[in-house]
Amino acid sequence: MKFQGRSTRKRTGGRRRHARNKRKYELGDQPTETELDEPRLKVVDTRGNTTKIRAISTDIASVADGEEVVEAEIENVVENDANPNYIRRNIITKGAVIETSAGEARVTSRPGQDGQVNAVLVE
Repeated sequence: MKFQGRSTRKRTGGRRRHARNKRKYELGDQPTETELDEPRLKVVDTRGNTTKIRAISTDIASVADGEEVVEAEIENVVENDANPNYIRRNIITKGAVIETSAGEARVTSRPGQDGQVNAVLVE
């Protein structure tokens, strides 16, 4: 089991073995792949007595055009640098270009972390 950051090799080239298993707070979580569908949210407890709202699926985006912010309906995912398969599966992540009723827009929020889609129109 690897821990992030620390090398598995010593300076001499010898092997460095891990001394313990991962703690609960060191475990990662599966990514929330926000799909294009009817809005569904999930509340997740996090460390420090706080919560995160994950968007399981959504079809609404707050699109900014300069000074004005408009609620637009998402039609489909045009481009996604995170993963080429996300375009086919209509998965929305930060940086994805989406086709909305207001025009093409780039996602600036993290729907899997924030529970909402904020975007800026692409010229």
